[in-house]
Amino acid sequence: MNVRRRSSAAALAAIAVLGAATAPAVAAGPSPSASASTPSGLYGTTDPQYDGVWRQSLALLAQDTAGVVPSSKAVKWLTDQQCANGAFAPFRADPAKACDAKTMVDSNNTAAAVQALWAVGGHGDVVEDALGWLKSVQNKDGGWGYSPGTPSDANSTSVVIGALTATETDPAKVVKDGKSPYDALLTFALPCAKDEGAGAFAFQPDKDGKLLPNADATAAGVLGALGKGLVVRSGATSGAAACADGDEPTREQAAANGSAYLTATLAAKGHLVSALGGSADQPDYGNTADAVVALAAQGGADRAAEPLAWLKKNAATWAAESGPAAYAQLIFAAHATGTDPRDFGGTDLVERLNATGPAPQGATAKDTATASDEGKDEKKDDDSPFGVWWFVGVCLVFGIGIGFLLSNRNRKQQP
Repeated sequence: MNVRRRSSAAALAAIAVLGAATAPAVAAGPSPSASASTPSGLYGTTDPQYDGVWRQSLALLAQDTAGVVPSSKAVKWLTDQQCANGAFAPFRADPAKACDAKTMVDSNNTAAAVQALWAVGGHGDVVEDALGWLKSVQNKDGGWGYSPGTPSDANSTSVVIGALTATETDPAKVVKDGKSPYDALLTFALPCAKDEGAGAFAFQPDKDGKLLPNADATAAGVLGALGKGLVVRSGATSGAAACADGDEPTREQAAANGSAYLTATLAAKGHLVSALGGSADQPDYGNTADAVVALAAQGGADRAAEPLAWLKKNAATWAAESGPAAYAQLIFAAHATGTDPRDFGGTDLVERLNATGPAPQGATAKDTATASDEGKDEKKDDDSPFGVWWFVGVCLVFGIGIGFLLSNRNRKQQP
């Protein structure tokens, strides 16, 4: 991994110094009181036993994407979840205690934490250790399963690809037994000749070795095949999506095929659905948001216009009930399509997300649609041979009665 340092205008946050407090530029009102079992630095108030790291990672990444400087307490909560081997656990019963042999760790939470901590900057050692662990548990087919030693699946492999590319690590060069993550991902792609699910990605083969189409896996697979992470910009606008097989389909073609499948699947209702045993199909807001990101990344914002419009009209209640990760998914969808996350169908997603946890330090002066990308060409190679992030010196500037500490945050270019 080529770790660099840079100073970004988008990282400048107005904060109080010398005891003079100033109000955060994006203060969203009092945060909801955490339950007795919820740590104060964590976003959301539900029991974090199984999703603490995931929702915290998405919340921090979404804030950064929207030009918000996250709470240092929230960032520390996330870094404190890392185990000695570099992996992240969904949640430890007692975060003050070190992980032990029974602590469950997984690739998905670790890869999400990598993307979030790389974006907010200043935690190069944590990121390096996490990437080292991910590489150590790579399967022989080049992919990853959710837990170490489990068979590879499209979703886990894709989220790790996102962590690699977010840190400027080329997934094609991360190999095990000669196989890269892209090699593994393509094994989950259904051919266009299939009568059902043509061009889709399967989560993984079923017990009979068959590939069954899965919309969630397809959205993840499209991003993974494109070498994208959770945060993307709209790709080049292309024509109508169409599935096409070649003699040896490239990952770019597999992404286009997956996009065609999502387009066809969304055409029926304008959104994806999830079937619960014994009940009618229900709207799947989260997967629809993921599909918007995938479609925009592969074929441009226009490709995602219909499901995006549906989310704007219908997703606010779902996000309010589901919490910070849901708001983050919608912010990612807005970002991918060039939509203002502060006016998403009349809802300020950024304000709502901020209100689910500790108040952020502040906001950048940049427009939220471009804040996370400003200054990204101002790069300088890191002199460290070990890939350790270097902090840039701070300058104390005094204004009229108010001091501001301008901190150059270490961040990495997002895809």
